[in-house]
Amino acid sequence: MREVAAIGVGITKWGELWKKSFRDIYVETALLALEDAGVDRIDSMYVGSMSSGLFVGQEHIAALLADYLGQTPVPSTRVETACASGGLALKLGYMEVASGMSDVVLVSGIEKMTDVSGNEATYALGTAADQEYEGYHGITFPGLYALIAVAHMEKYGTTREQMAMVSVKNHKNGTKNPVAQFPFEITVDQVLNSVMVADPLRILDCSPITDGAAAIILYPAELAKKMGKPVVKIIGTGHATDTIELSQRTDITWLNATYLAAKSAYAMADKKPEDIDLVEVHDCFTIAEICVTEALGFIEKGKGGEAVEQELTAIDGKIPVNPSGGLKSKGHPVGASGVAQAVEVVKQLRSDCCDRQVSDARIGMTQNMGGSGASAVVHIFERE
Repeated sequence: MREVAAIGVGITKWGELWKKSFRDIYVETALLALEDAGVDRIDSMYVGSMSSGLFVGQEHIAALLADYLGQTPVPSTRVETACASGGLALKLGYMEVASGMSDVVLVSGIEKMTDVSGNEATYALGTAADQEYEGYHGITFPGLYALIAVAHMEKYGTTREQMAMVSVKNHKNGTKNPVAQFPFEITVDQVLNSVMVADPLRILDCSPITDGAAAIILYPAELAKKMGKPVVKIIGTGHATDTIELSQRTDITWLNATYLAAKSAYAMADKKPEDIDLVEVHDCFTIAEICVTEALGFIEKGKGGEAVEQELTAIDGKIPVNPSGGLKSKGHPVGASGVAQAVEVVKQLRSDCCDRQVSDARIGMTQNMGGSGASAVVHIFERE
């Protein structure tokens, strides 16, 4: 298989984009990636999107977006695996270039979530859970992650304050990200006194409803070197699944799909957790970041809360986690989040992140997951 490089990235301001349509958001972002890459054609495109039908009433978006980008008859594929749709789109794009089927592949993710009411958005997101055994009984995703949080607190002594510190850290990072939806700092007290959503999780423990897109251009690494561009390669990828129903897991505090996906990515890249200079993880809720850092092997099992309190996951810490601000501050347009993580890591490895730049970053990782962790995709990147 060929080595694969990311040669162009694009991301626009995220938030409540009332004046932009679904297709406009996509085209604007994709054009930025094409311009950054310096290419004038693509051979194939993948679009990660979880619920365009429920959020904007539009299916068949692969053809729609190829059309509005002016790229027909290029083959276009829509990818869905809940909130990990973007990460899986990146894996499929990587496979297409690595196999030699295509040279220039546009991988993107998009969601426009604010065109529906809060109740409708909650329903759409809930379709990523088990509808017969979870959704039917009324539980929502905040409720599922609240169960994980309570179990983690009971089993390991994780505190409510430690979870709040995840949000505080990510908002601090987000103040330095010009595309973040909520680029402002918050305090632990503000988190602890914000509106209760599902005990013990409060509104400032939860990622927001977001409109946004992200895009990345993949290219054979050998050809990228001849372009005279910074070469950031994808050197490892892993993908795994778990039971969709939380109650069927042996230990709900352990994200086994993330663990197995990371294990595959580490093996493929011939790297270990201590080799990673920064990581973008799926912090849909504060407890999620704590559990993910443990499953990826950065933090001892049960010690994720302590690691945040000790600032081991700060930008200048032992393992910088979510220098972009994460889903919590940057936003979470569900189908786009996995691609946006890759955009951040590529920019970090190119030293393009200004005030939030991780010092001497050479190897980065992304972890994107769907639902309550039933699907997970992990990628490892390296700068030559």
